[in-house]
Amino acid sequence: MNFLKNETIRLRALEPEDLEILYRWENDSSIWLTGNTLAPYSRFALRDYIEKTLTEDLYAMRELRLMIVGKNDEKRIGILDMFDFDPFHSRAGIGILVAPEHQSQGIGSQALELFIQYAFHFLKLKQLYCHIPENNLISLALFQKVGFEIAGKLHSWVNTGEGWKDVYVLQLIDYNYSN
Repeated sequence: MNFLKNETIRLRALEPEDLEILYRWENDSSIWLTGNTLAPYSRFALRDYIEKTLTEDLYAMRELRLMIVGKNDEKRIGILDMFDFDPFHSRAGIGILVAPEHQSQGIGSQALELFIQYAFHFLKLKQLYCHIPENNLISLALFQKVGFEIAGKLHSWVNTGEGWKDVYVLQLIDYNYSN
């Protein structure tokens, strides 16, 4: 079974040639609050990060970023980020960015479904979680569509230009998990 591709998309490791698009996405201040970013990233920092991903493994970095690309044309569509990887407790956080021109085409749900299969069946994780601001209805719908459930709410968790916003904590648990 190939966990990282379907008929439409493929999830792949970051490559050095991804630097410019990663730089553009990471420095888009309109999405910083959804990913807890407070300042822009330099090309140097991103180049260093990409180089580390080529030499260090998931267990050392505790993070995995996968580029979402078109299966046939390799066009970069978005990025999926697994963070706070905790192998002892078999869990990790997850986030996703789909480029605006590719949104509302089912790419996000396809990428998440592929990653969920990889996380549960290859990495042997028991659960994935994410934090989504209460006003990000599109992300809430996306994660719920692929099976995540709201596990709680963090009150006044993010400070936005419009005031403090609550954040939902969502979880997807593999109830078939066995050590």
